[in-house]
Amino acid sequence: MAVAFIVSRVTILISWFERSVGNNEYFQECSPSPGRPFSNKPGSNYMQALVTELSHIARLAGAAILEVYEQQDHGVETKDDDSPLTAADLASHRLIVGELTRLYPDIPVLSEESTAISWEERSTWNQYFLIDPLDGTKEFISRNGEFTVNIALIEQGDPTAGVVFVPVKNILYAGFQGDVPTAYVERERSVTPIKTRAVSGDKLTIVASRRHGGDALAGVMAVLEQEFTVVETLNMGSSLKLCLVAEGYADFYPRLAPTSEWDTAAAHAVVLAAGGKVVDTRFEPLRYNTKADLLNPFFYVIGDPAWPWESVLAKVRPG
Repeated sequence: MAVAFIVSRVTILISWFERSVGNNEYFQECSPSPGRPFSNKPGSNYMQALVTELSHIARLAGAAILEVYEQQDHGVETKDDDSPLTAADLASHRLIVGELTRLYPDIPVLSEESTAISWEERSTWNQYFLIDPLDGTKEFISRNGEFTVNIALIEQGDPTAGVVFVPVKNILYAGFQGDVPTAYVERERSVTPIKTRAVSGDKLTIVASRRHGGDALAGVMAVLEQEFTVVETLNMGSSLKLCLVAEGYADFYPRLAPTSEWDTAAAHAVVLAAGGKVVDTRFEPLRYNTKADLLNPFFYVIGDPAWPWESVLAKVRPG
């Protein structure tokens, strides 16, 4: 029954994509040529076409993940860094890398599950795809539904396009740079533009990890509680935390614990396109593929760049 369900799901997704994209003259006209840069092309049509293609791939990867999710045995292994790896991670990885390589053979792909690629090679990349085939593996194993498929395009160290798909809820976030930065969410085949919200009044909403906090986060909370009468906290797993800021449901996400570049890139692109920013604790923009290791510094996700975050958080300098 599970296999039949997944085959049906994949068939539906492919059918929907063909109806929505394959027969649409707009996307046929502006579809980018495989292996060529996107942001350097005139206008935003090419970036929209790219994001549409990435969305299709993310949805198919989500279907592959759900096939494993519905089974009793997730095929859990432990990687060298003691983090879990499941059959779903590998199935999603193979599907995404295969599709991106087929469509854009001249653009490198870096995945969390890729064989290690040397800094000597990566340092020559001006453009590449950065993916997390299953962000939130622990959430996947615990079956709380808070896991995502993340695919980003990185150009000159910046995330210029990204999609974040939530398989269990069939929700997709997307954002890209162009003549006009564009961010939106797809729910039940309905596309809604999204944007970050302005900080106003005496209430601030912070989104935090279900699994990471500690003294550094407590210090940030203490400072902000001096500025606002009410500081509300939302807990969420995976890159959905950044998406809550992008969609205007939260104002701020302080990440004061280790993450890797593939954890953040796709949702980072959505936040930027929605009007927010992602900065390290010195308020420098978070960038990608700038060094040998692939760890992010501690960072802040900010919905309203006009609010005086830097002067307020100067009292807290974690990490």
